[in-house]
Amino acid sequence: MNSSALLALLQFSDGTFPTGAYAHSCGLETYAQDGIVYDAASVERFLRGYLAGAVGQADAAAVTIAIRAAAAIDLRACVELDAALDAMKPAAEQRAASRQLGRQALRIATALIDEPLLAQFAHLSDRDATPGHHAVVFGIAGALFEWCPVDAAAAYLYSTAAAIVGAALRLIPLGQTQGQVILRALAPLISVLADDALRIDINNLASFAPGVEIAAMRHARLEARLFRS
Repeated sequence: MNSSALLALLQFSDGTFPTGAYAHSCGLETYAQDGIVYDAASVERFLRGYLAGAVGQADAAAVTIAIRAAAAIDLRACVELDAALDAMKPAAEQRAASRQLGRQALRIATALIDEPLLAQFAHLSDRDATPGHHAVVFGIAGALFEWCPVDAAAAYLYSTAAAIVGAALRLIPLGQTQGQVILRALAPLISVLADDALRIDINNLASFAPGVEIAAMRHARLEARLFRS
């Protein structure tokens, strides 16, 4: 990637990009209240299971598929991918979170990029004709900014992990340095998952993280909640 594409990728995957990711724990809050996640090691275990079981083979793969579809100016393929990803998120909180993050990213992306495909997808999302999941929007933006697909998948995985580490810092006794150690420890896994994402098409998307999905479902009934999911 040239420096312009790299800077755009850094912007879209940065923790300060206003998608609202800081408000979501992806089920981690349930595990924390149950005492299952309580230190750096258990946070890392949670993230390894979540990234490998769900995000890598579903959302990160969707990023690379969306990049290819948008590069071919195939709006229909983007919408079909969006529907497939929606069907793979059985927990209502996770599904709603992904849609919220996607629509926020879409709102900002349309302000930054004047491209017909993005505008058409945004129009469909505004009419609720497509869910507007974050991974799909991220991938469409990636095609328009000419991101390298494997780098885009890695950035998506990393930003997901970083957001959950940020949630962990607020939920359990965990220091900033420990959070960075966790993210560094996840780097080899993120690299492998990003490479694997390139070989997955829409017919091979997969997600199997039942424990996280059940935790997300239970999260809606917690007596006290710091996060939305």
